[in-house]
Amino acid sequence: MDAYCQSIAADYVRHRRVHPEVLRRLVSIGTLSPASSVLDVGCGTGNYLLALSGIVGCDCWGVDSSEAMLAEAQSQLTKAHLFCASAERLKLPADQFDLVFAVDVVHHFGDREQVFRECLRVLCPGGSFCLVTESAEMIRRREPHASYFPAAVEIELARYPSVVALKSELQAAGFVDLQQLEVECHTELTDIEPYRTKVHSSLQLMSNSTFDAGIERLEQDLRSGPIPYTWRYLLLSGTKRASA
Repeated sequence: MDAYCQSIAADYVRHRRVHPEVLRRLVSIGTLSPASSVLDVGCGTGNYLLALSGIVGCDCWGVDSSEAMLAEAQSQLTKAHLFCASAERLKLPADQFDLVFAVDVVHHFGDREQVFRECLRVLCPGGSFCLVTESAEMIRRREPHASYFPAAVEIELARYPSVVALKSELQAAGFVDLQQLEVECHTELTDIEPYRTKVHSSLQLMSNSTFDAGIERLEQDLRSGPIPYTWRYLLLSGTKRASA
């Protein structure tokens, strides 16, 4: 994963986007204001922190294990607090943040239960945590990803933890008032570069011949016009007990 992040960081900045509904829900789940402090665990190149800083003006912190990703984030987030560390060992004081969130990164965590305990520890009492991921059904229905790269479906199903497992782990870590919400965004694919540069990590895990076949089909179909694109996420949120 480190080598992948090193090679792909610049392409992430160009091609990875903020899901508008995820962004809106993060603001509402955290009841964010300019006085709020937020932490993005696995922040990558910082696109969600940049968006939150722009629309809320809150105090933004980000942690990632990739120095290459953080270097790209720093170029955009001059006022954010960014540091390199593992999600299992955040090296931050307890009771610091009003909202801690992690977007599309849970399948990269080594010890999820330890990550969740750390997220709980750094939250202020009464603060909120939001985990943004995909269910098995969403992975099977990724479009156009699943249609053009069907091998990615089994790759992702093997990597992504189930919703049942995640809920159990969040409860075991100490989160209460768990909520589940599905969001989606409909758009169009007009540019093949996000696929060609493999900013979706599952594309790195399939054979070259399988990848090339999918790219060839995408190129051919794009000649006839934009391809419908449906972007789905599942949000699992919980709170830290106010008495903790």
